[in-house]
Amino acid sequence: MNLLKTTLATVLVSALSLPAVAEVDPNVAQSRMVVKDFFKTLKGELVGAMKAGGPVNAINVCNKRAMMIAVDKSMTHNIRVARTSLKLRNPVNAPDEWEEKVLNDFEKRKAAGESPKKIEYSEVVTNKFGKQQFRYMKAIPMGKPCMACHAEKIKPEVEARLKELYPADKARGFKPGDIRGAFTITKDL
Repeated sequence: MNLLKTTLATVLVSALSLPAVAEVDPNVAQSRMVVKDFFKTLKGELVGAMKAGGPVNAINVCNKRAMMIAVDKSMTHNIRVARTSLKLRNPVNAPDEWEEKVLNDFEKRKAAGESPKKIEYSEVVTNKFGKQQFRYMKAIPMGKPCMACHAEKIKPEVEARLKELYPADKARGFKPGDIRGAFTITKDL
């Protein structure tokens, strides 16, 4: 009986001294889910477009469908979701001051060795109207398929289509593993 009491006591002490499992902020959990949903839908359409007509065809998904997908996901989840970058292709996606600061921080974190696949940031801020907002960003790492349109050197037909749609394109010169930009979430509190 003493052995049983000692064993139970040891188990209890061990259980009580375990570090608490960190609770995930519900806004962060929702943001992760929305980003995952947005990315899954966008990636599916890009892959389909690539299979149907190569990178030139996939450009149309980024040009027209990506924004529509963002609007759909924003309405579905009652949260604003978008994409932004320091190297813009579409000026509509320009980062606001907060997003630019976070994107620059993401670059520093990557330079310090953090994996772009895991880089994210969130905080509650007060907007210019005095309202509290939850803000969240998740880095978008460059994958090999993205290189067809975002590398230093791309095929002439891709270059021509990009120049046609995005005359001020700056979203080039990336390498796999670079941070292409970020998904960005804004939620009024």
